[in-house]
Amino acid sequence: MLYEIRTYTFKPLRGAEWLALYKSEGLPLQQEFLGELIGFFTTEIGDISEIVHIWGYQSLDDRIQRRDRMAADSRWQEFGRKVKASIVS
Repeated sequence: MLYEIRTYTFKPLRGAEWLALYKSEGLPLQQEFLGELIGFFTTEIGDISEIVHIWGYQSLDDRIQRRDRMAADSRWQEFGRKVKASIVS
């Protein structure tokens, strides 16, 4: 099993905007392509300025194949365009 931990930091006051779009558009696509969401965490106090999510894969090859398929999907590309301005890193 391979675990991928991703952390995203948001511009001030943009985290809630990102999270709303992620819940309605991004997460359903990731669940379709990536499969096993292990954990999802947000800032608890104050503005949502950071999120962490953990995905599980069978192997590195499995991860590469799944992420490549998702990256090629036009719905994922559109989601990326919508949220890009909110993310610092």
